[in-house]
This record gives sequence, structure tokens and C-alpha cells, in this order.
Amino acid sequence: MLPYTDSLSLAAESLCATARWCYAQGWVPATSGNFSVRDREAGRVLITTSGLDKGTLTPDGLLEVDMEGGVLSGEGRPSAETALHLVLYRARAEAGAILHVHTVWNTLLSGIHAGAGHVELGGYELLKGLAGVTTHEHVERVPILKNSQEFAELSARFGDALRGFPEAHGVLLSRHGLYTWGESVAEARRHLEALEFLFEVEGRRQLGQP
Repeated sequence: MLPYTDSLSLAAESLCATARWCYAQGWVPATSGNFSVRDREAGRVLITTSGLDKGTLTPDGLLEVDMEGGVLSGEGRPSAETALHLVLYRARAEAGAILHVHTVWNTLLSGIHAGAGHVELGGYELLKGLAGVTTHEHVERVPILKNSQEFAELSARFGDALRGFPEAHGVLLSRHGLYTWGESVAEARRHLEALEFLFEVEGRRQLGQP
């Protein structure tokens, strides 16, 4: 494996701790989900290998890839969804980490609102947990894409969604899961926790659940 900088090693440890935390929440069942961090200066990404149990993730379970998806080091094979991480990194210069999870509420809401092409979250205090948001009056519009196993086509639509919703802090794949990001692993985790709370609150409201 190529040598990591101290900062990238720390980011890798933080990413793995976050993946294990997500597993404990039940957000990455059955080896689902994928997680990555980026070394901007070196133009390389550390990303989880395909089919890995996130509840036991350590840095040994990360592959090093370049910005074209070529594997530089590590064991295992990259997820097909690596392409989406790379599209996101190219579209969001500030992104240093990406988290992708499969939760009950993001799966439900992404299916319910698939026809609208996005889900709106407005009026909630926890919106201020999202970078750049300073008021509960903010309306967060999270784009929703139809899921597909054709990743070249999906990657193109993913890029279109990022350009079409420049202020969004996440992207949903319908009946699949959420992608969110941040400048650091800590910020990405904060965005994930805030969005998942809001998805549950909004989902319960719309479904008439207490």
C-alpha cells in the first residue's frame, strides 16, 4: 500500500469508526453501504471494498483508488458505486468524505417522493446541523434519482442532480439509500445524522405516525 500522510491515516481511522457506528444504528445492513475519504493534494481516494461487513471495518478494508477509479493499492474489489463517489468529488470541490447508507426512512421517503424528483425538508431546527444553514426556515431539497444497475448512466444523472441542486447536502437513490458528504468525516457524519433525523420526522408526519 502506498504510504499515507498522517492526516489521511487519521481520516481513514475516523471513516472506519463512523462506518462501525452506522452499522450499530442499523443503517448499513447486510454488507450494504460504502464510505470514502479523499486526499485532495494527491488526487486519491480511500474507499470501502465491495461486500464488506461495515460493523468490523478497519483501514485494511479500504482500497486506494485514483480519480479515474483505478486501484492503486489494497485487497478486494471496488464497489460499482465507486463511480458515484468520484462524480461527487469532482462536482463538490469541498467534499473530503462521503457516506452512503441504507436506512428505513430514507428508503421509504425516496420511494414516496420519487415522482417529484426531490424531497423537501423545511421548518425544522435541526436543519441548522447542515453546513451553511443558519435558520430553521431553510428548505432543504434533496434530489431523488431512479435507481439503476447501469452505473455509467446513473453516474451521468448523479452529476446532473448535483448541478441541478447546488445547495443540497445529500442525494437519494429511490428505494435504495442516501449519499451525503462533508469537508471532513466529522462534518459528513453530522450531515448524515441530521438528514436521517429529518427523514424520520418528515416520514412519520406524512404517514400520520406519532
